[in-house]
Amino acid sequence: MTQRSETRDGMRIDWDQPITMDDGLVLRADVFRPIAEAKHPVILSYGPYAKGLAFQDGYPSAWQRMVEKHPDVAAGSSNLYQSWEVVDPEKWVPHGYACVRVDSRGAGCSPGFIDHFSPRETKDFYDCIEWAGVQPWSNGKVGLNGISYYGINQWHVASLQPPHLAAMCVWEGAADWYRDMTHHGGLLSTFWANWYDMQVKTVQYGAGERGKRSRVHGELVCGPEILSDEQLAGNRCDFGADIRAHPLDDDYHKARSPHWDKIVTPLFSAANWGGQGLHPRGNFEGFVRAASRDKWLEAHGIEHWTHFYTDYGRELQRKFFDRFLKGEDTGWGEQPRVLLQVRHPGERFVERQENEWPIARTAWTKFHLNSADFSLVETSLTGESKITFDAQGEGVTFMTPPMKTETEITGPVSAKLFISSSTTDADLFLILRVFSADMKEIVFQGAIDPHTPVAQGWLRASHHKLDEKLSTPYRPYHTHDEKQPLTPGEIVALDIELWPSSIVVPAGYRVALTVRGRDYEYGGGSGGRLSNFKNELKGCGPFLHDDPVDRPKDIFNGQTTLHFGGDSAPYLLLPVVLAK
Repeated sequence: MTQRSETRDGMRIDWDQPITMDDGLVLRADVFRPIAEAKHPVILSYGPYAKGLAFQDGYPSAWQRMVEKHPDVAAGSSNLYQSWEVVDPEKWVPHGYACVRVDSRGAGCSPGFIDHFSPRETKDFYDCIEWAGVQPWSNGKVGLNGISYYGINQWHVASLQPPHLAAMCVWEGAADWYRDMTHHGGLLSTFWANWYDMQVKTVQYGAGERGKRSRVHGELVCGPEILSDEQLAGNRCDFGADIRAHPLDDDYHKARSPHWDKIVTPLFSAANWGGQGLHPRGNFEGFVRAASRDKWLEAHGIEHWTHFYTDYGRELQRKFFDRFLKGEDTGWGEQPRVLLQVRHPGERFVERQENEWPIARTAWTKFHLNSADFSLVETSLTGESKITFDAQGEGVTFMTPPMKTETEITGPVSAKLFISSSTTDADLFLILRVFSADMKEIVFQGAIDPHTPVAQGWLRASHHKLDEKLSTPYRPYHTHDEKQPLTPGEIVALDIELWPSSIVVPAGYRVALTVRGRDYEYGGGSGGRLSNFKNELKGCGPFLHDDPVDRPKDIFNGQTTLHFGGDSAPYLLLPVVLAK
């Protein structure tokens, strides 16, 4: 592979620049920078989606929807250099930035063995940051920016404190490899194995024409070498099997998760309310727990990829990076620590500034589950009773009376349940929902799925052990370090985390909690399919928990019983936000 340079579209472009890792492997990066010779701040990304693959070619359905609904995304750019989940250099280079895209080990034009989020990958990322920091065209300040994969690995590499890392923008980037990504409440998410097939194997180094060609220069985006299927398989881990082999939060997961006390880089964390099943939890946890003195949080809605590219998102990013990479007075000093796009029914968002997360004026309100009429009420009811449902069934729904006044729910959510099982375990799926006055469910355009409920939470009952130091009433934190099987018929108390969300519930609407034994499904019709996912979108996007090996029928196909009264007083804890 030959590195080469050219000047076009107002940029000096260095294609396939070699970056040598500490083990001698050479990764490849494309560098886009201003034509004028000078030292520039760097925006860098490192990931597996093939730096030369156009967004339009790799993810056509997502691209088409985005540019149709948000014409500002495509405006002012030839869109030749747009790639999935990384910045468009045509919108950054004119502002004096050098944009560096690195193909991660084993992907795109970089050879090697693929092992996602591994310590090897994180060290590679570190080495790329340090390479960019000492190039003759670099001012020595490197910023990280990107969505999803290109955000997740920022938490990890920042834990290593690269000397040239000066700022990071994590846009919808999960953090904890166990809790956010592979095992929700201890339940295996089937997303990653399917993602590997659809989004990584297709652009593995050596894939040839299967990985397509660059729209710009016509060369293969997966490097000049053509490898056989056997060679390709030998150059990557068995990702799904690796995850399944580690059902607890062991060293495998800890090596692929952040060390919050070591993250000191100035950071901007942007969450999506509708990202249930992958991203929002990490963005909120990162803002709260990272040791950085300079840190900001933003939360928005609609599709997972959109606001990163809209003028709204891009201008926030540039304001942040101009401050920390250029040292300019951009007004970022007056930026609120927390900027929320508070969500209303009908995909309406109202911007509001806050000083902290969770919001200090939150009235943490218990809504008790009433077995007599399946209501959610603020007064605990006495009288012992129980409700039994199929352990892999649709479960039961508890609902408030019509809300007397408009009520805002914004923040982390939790629930306390008392259950027993006919077997030695049970999986609980909790769905926070809202219904209109005529009992139509209010769903949202989620990060992936067009029919996303307000919030979701999960817990495998045998994983109910809490970390007492990290748990709060509104965010129970489970250790996931051992299984504690149930004794059939015996009651066990479960504290269940539902991921943070936001919804302003109009007067006359109702709030509901559904306790189920399987993934949520929207009752109002299909969400269709996207080109990069295997499954039809039915309410949870691709974030499903239906692996028969993880949920064997002899354990997870019994009966689950909810208990009420006496020492068992189940409730939903909601973050009701009072007006300023």
